[in-house]
Amino acid sequence: MDHDAAKLIGAGLAAIGVLGGGIGVGQVWAQYMNAVARNPSMEAKLRTPAFLGFALSEATSLFALVIALIILF
Repeated sequence: MDHDAAKLIGAGLAAIGVLGGGIGVGQVWAQYMNAVARNPSMEAKLRTPAFLGFALSEATSLFALVIALIILF
């Protein structure tokens, strides 16, 4: 196998982690909206954990993207 082909395959496999982050972010906001719809008085208490969950999910996506870019270049 050619070295460049192996790099492209490795970067593609590393980029799969971005998909997981997208799913995680979607789940965080979907569950936040569901909780607020059920109990609107809890919106202020749920906002901070929702943003924390969003940030952690997004961070995993960024880490996967950085690894993919490191493999490419």
